[in-house]
Amino acid sequence: MAEEKLTLIIADDHTLFIDGLCLLLQSDPGIEILNIASNGRELMSLLHTHHPDIILLDINMPGYNGFEALSRIKSFYPKIKVIMLSTYNEEHLIEKAKAGGANGYMVKNADKSELINVIKLVGQGQSCFPYKPPAMSPAFDEQDPFLKQFQLTKRELELLQLIKQNYTNQQMAESLHLSIYTVETHRKNIMQKLNLKNPVELTKFILQYNL
Repeated sequence: MAEEKLTLIIADDHTLFIDGLCLLLQSDPGIEILNIASNGRELMSLLHTHHPDIILLDINMPGYNGFEALSRIKSFYPKIKVIMLSTYNEEHLIEKAKAGGANGYMVKNADKSELINVIKLVGQGQSCFPYKPPAMSPAFDEQDPFLKQFQLTKRELELLQLIKQNYTNQQMAESLHLSIYTVETHRKNIMQKLNLKNPVELTKFILQYNL
């Protein structure tokens, strides 16, 4: 008796990534790709007529982003399982995916066997969050008096130096190979640690200490 196939919809706005993913998944006889969506709104429209077992859902998409789409899927189609896809192996994104009801989280550089294994385990009703965040560095650098004084991390100092150069959050994310969510979190942490209330005060601090 033939194995019943797991049906998938892939939602991602990067054409080259989708092409590679489709080639990879189509080689497995236990998986069938029903359709592709390039943004969150298109995905929700597809779900009016398609009812996959699993959605592979990119976090960063136009229309509804992945987390917005996840919320709608779990509200309107709670039986559909969702595996979040991301470039970033970051703890707060993994936790946000779990809190939103995702059934799994995969980093896009995972190898073929890992991805297929997670898809099949999720299809069997398991939750799969195989990626662990990198080991946390100390709260601040004991060897640097400035960082120690303000309990800043080296990463936060890097952000301050980019802020001085008038980088936007998006530019900082690209420069440091971080997600925009992580940059925003770092900025909030910096403001709290330095007890600053607004960007003007932050600029004054940067100039005062000649960062």
